Amino acid sequence: MTTTENVETRNGVDVSQLTHTVDAIGTDPDLANFRFRAHNVWLGGGRSRTEMHGFWGAGAEDTSRAEPFVLHGDEPPVLLGSNQAPNAVEAVLHALASCLAVGVTYNAAAQGIDVRSLEFDLEGRLDLHGFLGLSPDIRPGYQHIEVTYRIDSDAPDDVLDELCAHVQRTSPVLDMLRHPVEVSVTRT
Repeated sequence: MTTTENVETRNGVDVSQLTHTVDAIGTDPDLANFRFRAHNVWLGGGRSRTEMHGFWGAGAEDTSRAEPFVLHGDEPPVLLGSNQAPNAVEAVLHALASCLAVGVTYNAAAQGIDVRSLEFDLEGRLDLHGFLGLSPDIRPGYQHIEVTYRIDSDAPDDVLDELCAHVQRTSPVLDMLRHPVEVSVTRT
């Protein structure tokens, strides 16, 4: 005889697996260490292709991906590209939105909050004087990113506000944007 285990899902998240993961990391802190990797190839002009396949995490090399994920980058014509893909700074906005969406839905699920819909709008302000080397006083990256979101849920506003505050404190991508990250660049 086979039995079907009743899996509680909320917001598309397996809550028991989420709880098990948190408990496992609490018991064995080394399980929290991950190493994500990417490989990029320049394709000419402003175009490039980045592949993400394996990564190391939860104490082992992950082999769950049969094929790599592929992201393409390019520039719009005004920045001398062929407009075949988003540019790198647009990809940063995607990474931030994706991370915030995961943070909201996973944390909401853990707190028993049903999310019916969730949307983010992001705008990054950038001054090309820094990127083009025309002004040492202007940083080459974003000077400001504005994020607005809409969430449809039965939870009261104060609970949703605390959920958003918690997500801002724990979002890896938001943390990387708000605080300097040590990056080493080496030619091999």
